[in-house]
This record gives sequence, structure tokens and C-alpha cells, in this order.
Amino acid sequence: MPAEVFGSDYAFLPREELLTYEEITRLVGLTVPLGVRKVRLTGGEPLLRRGVEDLVGMLASLKGVDDLALTTNGVLLAPHAEALQRAGLQRVTVSLDALDEDVFVSMNGVGARMERVLAGIESAKSCGLGVKVNTVVQRGVNESEILPLVRWGREQDIPVRFIEFMDVGETNGWRMEQVVPTREMMKVVEQEFPLKKLSPSHEGEVARRYGFREGRGEVGFISSVTQPFCQGCNRLRLSAEGKLFTCLFSASGFDVRELLRSGKESRLRSVLEGIWRERTDRYSEERGSREQRKVEMSYIGG
Repeated sequence: MPAEVFGSDYAFLPREELLTYEEITRLVGLTVPLGVRKVRLTGGEPLLRRGVEDLVGMLASLKGVDDLALTTNGVLLAPHAEALQRAGLQRVTVSLDALDEDVFVSMNGVGARMERVLAGIESAKSCGLGVKVNTVVQRGVNESEILPLVRWGREQDIPVRFIEFMDVGETNGWRMEQVVPTREMMKVVEQEFPLKKLSPSHEGEVARRYGFREGRGEVGFISSVTQPFCQGCNRLRLSAEGKLFTCLFSASGFDVRELLRSGKESRLRSVLEGIWRERTDRYSEERGSREQRKVEMSYIGG
């Protein structure tokens, strides 16, 4: 949540416009018979919402939800990790774009300190949560951090996934020349660590996974810009105030809040089926072919 956007005078939504934890759980419950098995809490920053452990517990209690994860910037993870694990969370993905303190501070945009993120990762590991790290690589900013992060990941037994810098939203000043393609990142890694391709761990996996030819561990690459994977996308995103998005790069979502609050669950289930069946979005494949405004990452999450 960039400080230049969400400053001290930012007018946040009134609480009554946000979905309650009970409403979120009901909606997720309606998607399980439609095939949803994995649920991820993201943001913005999900640990900023008070009592998020209660939501985790509610979601963990849903029959059919096999995988419950959370994506975080890690700043607040240390004091929350144990309670999240006790509530039923299985995994966390932590955003960590650099190990160099100056580079880290320049990229996070909110004045966060790296030691708090590393402490959060350690707390998550120590209480039994699975941990992965996501690193967005931007040319001229942090490509020098690729090998240090790979070395650190091997030492910590934590998979690091390198993500091509994407044109999410309208405020990150994205330009194609700032993208470090996956093939270039892989060449950097293989200067020191020869890789072998691994099979996908599940259908719709967005990261291409590679193991190290020597020693254990793995790295991953998410190539939304140079190798789009729209045809295999199986993700549906729910915003805090009840809008459903079928694409990370959508211009707008489907507002289901009032339908959810009306109690007409059969109607809502039919709407959910229609939203997914009739989706046509494939922005990453069409990138550059037409102008389209896009929702901000800080609003809809990764």
C-alpha cells in the first residue's frame, strides 16, 4: 500500500461497506461446490485488518478448502504467525525484493525495515507454517539481488520466486524496458546454480519451478509479461467490499455484496457460475494491443 497513495489523510471506506468475516466465509463456502479448493488472503496487507486470525479460523473450518494461505509484506508477520497457524493457516508467501537494506527500502514504498520482514519469516518457519518468498525484479533497481536471494533461499530452505515487473494498476510507472525477462534471470541464477525443470505441483500453477542440480531446494519464475499463462488461469479474486475480479489486470469487478447480503444464495451461486463461465479476459496475452485501465494491485492483491 504505497505511502504516496494511502497517506494519513486518505479517506478509507466506511466499515459498513466492507464485507464482514462471516460474509466472506459464506461467499467462499458457495464457491467450494463449484470447484474452489485453495483460498489465499492477500491485499494490500491482510495483517492490517483487525482479527484476521478469526477469518482464518472460519475459512479453515469450511469442508472442501484443502489449502489456506496468506500473502504478506512480512512487516507484521512475527507477532501474528503463531496465532495464524493455530487458527488453521497452512502457508505464507512473503514479498521480499532485496536483501540489501537500501534497495529494500527504496522498493517497498512504506518505510518498512528489512529486519522486521526477516523476523516474520523466521517466526512463520518456527511455528510450522510453510514459507515462500516472492521477488519482483525491476531492471536498474534490484536485478543485482537475484543471486544473493537465491543463496539465502538455499540456506533457509525457502523457495524464492522471481516475478517479472508487471504493469499492474495505473500508478507504478511501468515501462517494458524495466522488465527483466525470465530467461535473463535464469541465466543469472545458472552462473552459480545449474537448474533442472520440475513438474507443476498442481493445475494452474503460475510459477515455473526449477530444482538445483546440486543440493536440495528450488526457485521459481513467474513470467506474466514474456510468457503469459492466461489460458491456464483458474483464479477468482474478491475485494474487501465485495467485488469479484477474474483477472489481475481487470478494469472493474462484479459487485456481489448486495446479493450476498440479500440471503438469496441460490441466485448468488448462479451468478458465480455465470461470472466464471462467461469470462473472456486475457490481458497478458493482449498486452499492448489495446488501451485498458487496470485495477491497482494494492486494491485487489496478487
